[in-house]
Order: sequence, then structure tokens, then C-alpha cells
Amino acid sequence: MAKIVSINPSNPQPRLIAQAVEILRHGGVICYPTDTMYGIGCDIFNQKAVKRVYQIKRRPKNKPFSFMCASLTNISHYGHVGNTAYRLMRKNLPGPYTFVLSGTKLVPKIMLTKQKTVGIRVPDHPVCLAIIEALENPLLNTSATFEDDEQPVSTCYDVDELFGKQVDLIIDSGEIIPQPSTVISLLTDEPEILREGKGDITPFL
Repeated sequence: MAKIVSINPSNPQPRLIAQAVEILRHGGVICYPTDTMYGIGCDIFNQKAVKRVYQIKRRPKNKPFSFMCASLTNISHYGHVGNTAYRLMRKNLPGPYTFVLSGTKLVPKIMLTKQKTVGIRVPDHPVCLAIIEALENPLLNTSATFEDDEQPVSTCYDVDELFGKQVDLIIDSGEIIPQPSTVISLLTDEPEILREGKGDITPFL
């Protein structure tokens, strides 16, 4: 059974963040809060853990997961960021957006689409950011729901009910009103909204 740890959503306790990071470094899978919903994740460089998330989610192998970085500087290591993309991201991150970019050579193959693109976020949630910063690697990001289930969960207890037997740690940071991120392609100088979700889309129109 997964251990449930309560972490303060606005002032995360470093000792508890360190516990989560330790699990991730050893190839563990955790459920954690974001600014959009509860998510499931692991270190993107641990292929065994990434494959485990595929199994947990019941997700087809040809659908790569997006991942989260700690900052815009961090994003540019993993995605090719042009001038327009940089300007838009600088104004809107951290925030509830997933940006589609061409992946760099640093991105593990398992995280790339056939077109060699990646989906990257910088979440506006202190717990999530603290974990990514302490891990010093991007964190795989997918909603804490099954692949064919559109019903997102709002508390760690819902998460525990669904995934408690399959993950190593569940972080409780209170209730989150679930709403998916807005997905925006920045592959060209003309931003393209691929999915409208949480967040204002006017800066990208």
C-alpha cells in the first residue's frame, strides 16, 4: 500500500519533500498535487519507472507522457525554444499550460513522440516545484486517472482508492478542483491551441 504524506500546499516541509525525492531517485512512482489536478509521476530518466506508469495508467505505448520542469531555463535543456516561444513562456509560466516543443537530445526516447516532440509544463504549485527542484530532473506528468476514464479526482483519498496499491507514495496537499492544463503547440512562431483547459488562452491567440 502507498504511504500517504501530508505536505503543506503553500509552505512545503523540506524533510517531507526530501522523502518524496528519495523514492523518485530509487525508481519509485508517486502521486502528487499540481496546479491543475493530482498527478502520477516518476523521474523521466528512469525507464523502468516510466514503463510502470504506463502499466498503472493502462496507457498505449505510442502515447508519450508530458513532463514538468522547475523553470523556463530548465525547459530549454529539453525543448527547442525559439524567440516567440521564449517570450510567451516567460510571461505565462509557471502556470496551467503544457507547451509542445521539439525535443532535444537530452530527452529519453520513451518520452518523445514519433515527430520527436515533447509536452513540457512548469506547474504553479509549491509542492510540485519543490519536488522537481530537489530531484534536479524533470518529473513525468500525467493525471491520476485511468487512461479511458475522463473523471479526474480531487483529493488524495480518491487517488488512494484508485492507485494506492500500485504507487509508492501519495502526497496529500488538500482538495484540488481538477481541470486539465491548456495544451499549446509552439513548434512554429504561430502558437496553436491543441486543447483548451485551465488558464487564460488570450495571450496565445
